[in-house]
Amino acid sequence: MSECIFCRIVSGEIPATEVGRTEDAVAFRDLNPQAPVHVLIIPTRHAATAADLLAQDGGAARLAAVFALATRVADELGLADRGYRLVANTGAEGGQTVHHLHVHLLGGRQLTWPPG
Repeated sequence: MSECIFCRIVSGEIPATEVGRTEDAVAFRDLNPQAPVHVLIIPTRHAATAADLLAQDGGAARLAAVFALATRVADELGLADRGYRLVANTGAEGGQTVHHLHVHLLGGRQLTWPPG
């Protein structure tokens, strides 16, 4: 999907400040951070939502890889003991603006509830 900004980040066509990468997922800093630590974790294979990823062959393993990378990055950035939030917005009412599954890793300050 050459028009997808996140696919272009995965391919290296668009630069991003990566903080982690595996065969199935990439983690990079958000350009508009909403917390002191704000990282996006995306699957390397395009899927608009978690449901779309799960519908692909091997999708469950790739979805698990996204969360495994998120957990690893949280630990490497010193958030594991303090706490952090993982958020995946889905669809228009869920606030999804880029239609490539992405999980926000937020931390570095006290996060409030409800989020918005």
